[in-house]
Amino acid sequence: MDGCWKNDELTAETLVDGWLYTGGIARADDRGYLYIVDRKTDMIISGGFNLYPKEVEDALTSHEGVSSAAVYGTPDDKWGEAVTASVVLRPGVIVDESELVTLVKQRKGSVQAPKQIHFVNSLPLTGLGKVDKKALREHAVTTPPSRPDSYSD
Repeated sequence: MDGCWKNDELTAETLVDGWLYTGGIARADDRGYLYIVDRKTDMIISGGFNLYPKEVEDALTSHEGVSSAAVYGTPDDKWGEAVTASVVLRPGVIVDESELVTLVKQRKGSVQAPKQIHFVNSLPLTGLGKVDKKALREHAVTTPPSRPDSYSD
């Protein structure tokens, strides 16, 4: 890679001393196997803890009533960022927010449990087909949580 198209600043951050920094975060187990945990830009810092949205999303989507979920940080005066989730339920299913929060607490601990959950009909996608967490974050900051609502931009 020669650089980021028409973005010298991003190129300087991405290419350092001949190394390509992708922003991926990984961990190694005791056998040396690497596991991609998440992206650095998606990491939530809440109360001094580094939290990885993928782990919370995996816990949420393990519930049989959840079709998909996106987790992201929203501004919080006390914690810096609050864990926030947008959840798509399976058709005809009703799931209480407290049930999902309890599920995450059991699987990942209280620190990673969402402080608020937005039930949405669909998750917005970027032009590349990835969940648009920036749009979800903006929507969450301006819209109080409610029962299934549609994301709108």
